[in-house]
Formats: sequence, C-alpha cells, structure tokens
Amino acid sequence: MRPEGPALEFGLLGPLHVSVAGRPVPINSPKHRVLLATLALEAGRPVSFAYLIEAIWGEDRPNGPRQAVQLLVTRVRSTLSAITDEQPIVTQPDGYLLNVPPEQVDIGRFRVLVEQAGQAAGIEAESAALTAALALWRGEPLADIPSELLQREAAPRLREQWLRAVEARVDIDLRRARHADVVGELLELTARNPLRERLWAQLMTALQRSGRRADALAAYQTVRRHLADELGVDPGDELRALHAEILGEGGAARPPVPRQLPPDLPGFVGRSAMLAVLDALISDNAQDPVPIAVISGTAGVGKTALVAHWVRRVADRFPDGQLWINLRGYHPGQALSPEQALPRFLRALGIPGQRISPDPEAQAGLYRSTMDGRRMLVVLDNAGSADQVRPLLPGAPGCLVVVTSRDQMTGLVAFEGANPIALDLFSSDEAERLLAERLGGARLAREPAAVAAIVDTCAGLPLALAIVAARAAAHPDLPLHALAAELTAAGDRLEALTGGEPVLDIRAVFSWSYHTLSEPAARLFRLLGAHPAANLTEPAAASLAALPIRQARPLLAELHRASLLIEYAPGRFALHDLLRAYATELVRDDPERRAAAHRVLDHYLHTAHSGANAMYLQRDPITLDPPLPGVTVDPLADHQRALAWFAAEHAILLATVDHAAANGFDSHVWRLAWALVEYLARQGHWRNWVDTQQAALDAATARGDRLEQARAHRGLGRAHMRRGDVEAGDRHGRTALRLYRELADLAGQAHAHLLLTWVRERARDYRSALDHELAAADLYQRAGHRAGQAAAMNGVGWHRALLGEHEQALADCEQALALAQDVGDRYGEAATWDSLGYVHRHLGHRAEAATCYQRALDLYRDLGDRYNEADTLVSLGNAHEAAGDRAEAVAAWQRALVILDEFGHPDADDVRVKLKDE
Repeated sequence: MRPEGPALEFGLLGPLHVSVAGRPVPINSPKHRVLLATLALEAGRPVSFAYLIEAIWGEDRPNGPRQAVQLLVTRVRSTLSAITDEQPIVTQPDGYLLNVPPEQVDIGRFRVLVEQAGQAAGIEAESAALTAALALWRGEPLADIPSELLQREAAPRLREQWLRAVEARVDIDLRRARHADVVGELLELTARNPLRERLWAQLMTALQRSGRRADALAAYQTVRRHLADELGVDPGDELRALHAEILGEGGAARPPVPRQLPPDLPGFVGRSAMLAVLDALISDNAQDPVPIAVISGTAGVGKTALVAHWVRRVADRFPDGQLWINLRGYHPGQALSPEQALPRFLRALGIPGQRISPDPEAQAGLYRSTMDGRRMLVVLDNAGSADQVRPLLPGAPGCLVVVTSRDQMTGLVAFEGANPIALDLFSSDEAERLLAERLGGARLAREPAAVAAIVDTCAGLPLALAIVAARAAAHPDLPLHALAAELTAAGDRLEALTGGEPVLDIRAVFSWSYHTLSEPAARLFRLLGAHPAANLTEPAAASLAALPIRQARPLLAELHRASLLIEYAPGRFALHDLLRAYATELVRDDPERRAAAHRVLDHYLHTAHSGANAMYLQRDPITLDPPLPGVTVDPLADHQRALAWFAAEHAILLATVDHAAANGFDSHVWRLAWALVEYLARQGHWRNWVDTQQAALDAATARGDRLEQARAHRGLGRAHMRRGDVEAGDRHGRTALRLYRELADLAGQAHAHLLLTWVRERARDYRSALDHELAAADLYQRAGHRAGQAAAMNGVGWHRALLGEHEQALADCEQALALAQDVGDRYGEAATWDSLGYVHRHLGHRAEAATCYQRALDLYRDLGDRYNEADTLVSLGNAHEAAGDRAEAVAAWQRALVILDEFGHPDADDVRVKLKDE
C-alpha cells in the first residue's frame, strides 16, 4: 500500500534524506544520491546535462555521458515510483528539473524561514523563525554526497548561509541580554571559524556584557594574531571600535552621523538571493576597496524597494551613518547633477555651508576627504548615467555604495569594478506573496482563480502588482474576480494598471525610459511591438528595422542597457510582457508597422524554409516570394545547424504562425506550417503539429486554394496519427486523397495513400494497408518521384512481413534500401533498415537483425528523430531478447523509455511492462 499524506521530501542539510509521509526512502547508490542532491539544490529550476555530468562523474565521465544520466534518471524514477505516485523528476530540453515546491526540500524551508526572520515584525517572531531554520540542520551539508563539484561549490555556500543565520540568531540573543548563554557557543564557533570577524565581535560583546572584560580584551588579541598570521592584516573597523570601547577610550566629539534612510516598504517579499549578494559585499576589512553595487532592472521591478529593505537590515554595520539621495535620472523633469547632490551630502556630514565651494571639483575633493576614515553606506537611487554617479563615490576604504538604475552602468562595472546585480521579475509565487502581504491571505484564499489571473496580467512586475493591490485595498468589498475581470478584459492593459499619480502610472513610468533613448533605438523599440513573440534574435530585430545586423546590434545594446530589453543569452533578447504592450501601443499607428511585420515574417519563413530543406532534402518543394528589402535570412545549410535553429526558435515560430493568421498574412501561414513539419514530427511536438496544420487549413480555405487545403489535410492526418487519433487520421487522409485526385496530382495521391496505409495498419488490416502501399508505389513511379517510390516499396515489404511473407518482404525492402541510398534519402534509408531488422528477426537471422536496427538507430539519432529513435530502440531490445541477451535488451528498452516519457507517449507503458522485473 502506498503511503498517504505529505509529498516527497528531500534533505540536504546533513546526509541526503528522502522520505514519503515521514517514511525514509533508502538511496543506496552513490551516483543516485549525487543526482538527487544536484536536482534538489536547484528544486524548481532546470539543471543542464553538462552540470549533471560534471557533478556525478567529474573528469572521470563515461562514454555517452548524456545517455548515462538518462539511465540514472530512469532508475531513480523507478525507485520513487515504487513507493509514491509522485514523479518529481521532469525532463527539460537540456536536462532535468526536480518539480517540487521549496518547502519539500530542507534548504528551501531553511531559506524561507530565514527570509521570514528578516521580515518579522518583532524580535520574538524573528527569533522563532531563525531557531526553526537552524533546527533543520542535521550535520554538515551534503555529508554523504561523493561529488567533487558539489563539495567544492555548493557545500561552502550552504555552510555560509548557516553561519549567517547563526550570527543573526546570536544578535537577537545579545539584544535580549542573553549574553552569558551564548558565550560557550561563540567560543566553539570562533575556534572553528578563526578568521570570521563578526563572530569574534559577538564573542567580545557577550564577554564584556557578562562582566568578563579581561576575557573580551584577550579575545581581541587572539583574533588580531589570527588575522596577522593568516592574512597579514589588522582587525576591521568593527573590532577595533569595540576594542576601544571596552578599553574605555574616549575622544573628541563625534561628527554628525547622518541617518537618511527611507522607511522600509510594508509587505516586502522575496529577493532573498539578491539580499544575500548585497550582504556578501559588506567587508569588515578596513583595507578593502570601496565595494559598489549597481542594481539594475526595468522600470517598476522594485530596485528602490529592495535597497530600502536591505539597508534597514544592515544599517548597524555602518556606525558612521547612511547617505541616501534620489538622483532622478529618469524623472520627466531635470535630473539631479553631481554639483547639486554633493552640497547636500556635505551638509549632512557636518560641513558648514560657507566651506562648500561652488566649484564641482572642489566639492568632490572635500567630500572624499570628509568621508576618509568613516564607515558609511551611500545609496545613489535612480541614477541615469555613470557620469552622474562618479563624483559621489567615496575614495577611501570603509564605505559601501549602492546604485540603482534602469541602465546597467557598464562603465562603472568596467572602470570602477562595480558589482552588477540585475533584478528579475517576480515569480508567480513571489507575486502571490506580495498580494497576500498587502491584502491578507484569507482574502486571496477565497478566490484562487482570480488571484492567478491578476498575477498573470501583472506579468511579475512588482509595480503593477502594487497598483492592483492598492486598488483592491481601497475597496475591501470588491471581489477579486471583478478586479481580475477588469484587468483581463481591458483592451488596454496599461490603462488598467494606472494608479492615478505619475509614479503609479505604468505607461508614464515606461515613457521616462523610452524618452531617454536615441531616435534609432526608440524606433527599434517601437517596432518590437510588431514582433510575434516576446523573445527574438539579432537577425529578427534587424529584419524588423530593415537594418544590417551590424547597425541593429548597438541599438539592441542600448535597449538592453536601458533595461527595456533583456539579453538572456548572447544575441537573444526578451521583452517583458508589459513593456511589449507598451511597444505595441507605440507602434499601433506607426506607418511602418505593417511593413515591419511583413519583414519579420519573411525572416522566419525564409530561414525556416532553408532549415526544412536541410533537414529533409527529399520533401516536395514549395516556392516562396522573394523577401522584402531589409530582411536578414539565416541560411541553414546543414542538418545539424537547422536542427539547432528549430530547437531554439520553435516556440517563436509557433507564435509567428498565429500572428500571421491573425494579421491576414495567409500565404505565410501555410508555408510556415510546411516548414515546421519535419522538426515538430521528429521531436514529438505533435500537439503543435496539429495546431499549425489546422491554421494552414484555415488559411487555405479562406484563400480557396485546394492544393494548399490538400497539403493541410494530409499534414493534419499525419499529426493526428502520431497522437493516436486514428479516426481523425482516416478522415483527413480521405479528404486529402479526394482533393489530390480532383487536382490530378499523382505524387499527392501517393502521399495520401501512405497516410491511409498507416490508418489501416493501426486497425491491423494489413492486407488493406498493403493495397494502399502498392497504389502509392505505382503512383510515385508514374510521377517520377523516386524518393516516394523508395518509401512505398519499404512499406510494401513491411506489410508483407506483417502478413508473414518474409522472403518476399526481404526482397522488397532490399530494393527500397538501394533506391533510398541512390537518391540520398537518409530518412527513408533509416526506415528501411528498421524494416529489414524486423524481417531478419522473423527469419531467424538474429545478428543481421541487430545490425540493421543499429544502422537505423544511428541514422535516426543523426537526423534528430527522437520518436523513431525510441521506436527502433524498442525493436532492438526485442531482437536482443530473442537472441537471449537480456542485459542488452533491458539497456535498449531503458533508453527508449527515457525518450517516450519525455513525450508522454502511451507506448511508454508497453516498455514498462517489458522492464517490470528490472
């Protein structure tokens, strides 16, 4: 009986622990433990094959490491499926993902609790959250994970998170006057971490406040020796100041300590990773150069909110004060210049007005000398350029500077060594947490569907979520579903996300960034609104603007620096949903819109056409109109390059088909659908295959083009057959045959007969299937279509074999193989080798059968046909089993199962039956 109750849980904070409903699941294999630990560390995020391979094997990787990972995943899935219906390991395009929420992994629970502590309203709640977080630790993290990579990279990060949580909890104990209680723990911690100055400061504080002044001074001398011996440095400012305080040293009156921090925003959520990055920039070493953090991101993403929250947490680490100024870099009015900002800083630092020169260079010099020797935090909010920032940077160590900007400030990164921190949009979970903080969890729990719709409409932008939350809070009796309906039904999403004043108007906030662009970059941004999808490449952008790539590239870089576009991979860009809506609004009445849309459709069509021809040279050709002037076409000259391009672009291509259909580009619709067939078929994207062929049929019907209709019906029939819908396959196949007959298209009729062969085979009517194959062979011969003739002859042999006529089948398939090789049809050759494997197996030629299947398998892999690769692996396994080699059979079936599970194909269950005893 399978356990009921809580889901799978994973533990990494100690030896690996896997349990279901509290019952441990033994994971005995070291490699299985490494695999699960690697996935659990990134729970909810994909892990690439390359990273998994390095984590599991390091330099000692096996031959075929990708397949080895797939086999490990299959075995771990089998272990888990034996005890639970959950199957959390999900296949991704380039790896795997552990599909569990954070609370099902102890490190996720730990981070959530630490984040809750940072947001707690009182000291008791903060202490409880940290205590609960630290209680999750069962020893050294990843203690039984034999992975050099994880022990080198992940384990130290986890230990650092533990130490920070311990330090935070000790701070609370000291604030609660539990000084003597923490001394013993701190003595042990400092012994194990002798160079960690924060722990020594806590120990000295605890000793001093426990009445052990001499021990506190001795602790200072101990850490001073450690730092000198190990690093050759003196203690940092915090330790030296604490030492002086314990000694009772006084001094002159302290200069003013500015406290210019804004209030923390209520209901702050998320951003734990970014907060940790900022925490790591704080150094207690007085000799370190001034760290500079540049927090960049699109308008409304929450840059200022993040900094306002963080500085409140760390203000006590900067005893000489905090300076904060809004530089208004994107304000519709005048930005604040350095010569306007510096006097404000100088006055806050206690410099009398008469000492402040009107000369900007003199101001900057006085500022740097005044800051020398101080430990201060400087926040330069809403900066527009690096030139606005540079005069405000302190020159001497001890300070930390945080800059927020929509610009990435690459100049500061390159020349001043600033640390770039790009702020992402909220995940759906973070968005819901923000709404819950503002509106209360009970209100959200009553209407989960409405909450999901609101989150989707706001597209992860914190400002948009804040505007919606403010409206909902102002009308507590307004049902959330009514607000969601208003947002989702609004013809203008931007209008629906307006809060009344400029800083709460999405359109106005975006416009401030847009108006800082050069005119060519602004034109390109507008034209992005005519692109079919949120993602695009350099050639697509160049085609939109009718520019050579070398001219489009700097404009894309300008948009990226302004955070109006994200370059998420080299040469690949993404536009946030609301920014895309803004661009679409800008281009709506632009006279260039229709031409730009046509150009980008031409880019995708002509590039996809070249790729489709490279993937299958024997396809019946179609003709294209020449691309419009200014279109960039990627010539995909070889199979592998074409396959890689389709893999990267296929989601955009699907959106392009819909976009073309919605905007009256009917000739592009069916041609794009034609170009997508081979990729969608081979990679198992059969639902997409159906959708694109249906769009092609609708466009062909609207045009009254019967040849295009026939092609679309045949394509729909093939796609439905791959999905197992025999009735739809038969219906579309018969319609295609009728239309091709009316058009007197011999090759088209033959294509339709091959489709109907498939239909009859699924019905196990092999004699009727053979009749369709023979009809197709005759029609192909009359049409002079040699590749089709080879395919039909292979089908004739296959169906004769199914009827038990093996000797004749062998002759037919050998004839088909020779013809396929003669015309260079590698796909037809692969299919024929597969048929020959079946024939030889049933003739008792076991070695020949295995050889034929292996040749088919090699070709399918090279062609990127994942489904037929799996199908051939099943047949190869059957051949090995018939030859008495169970081990080889199991290996082949396991590889097939990995692929079929990726597709969610029902044949996977048949393979599991074969593997049931393994």
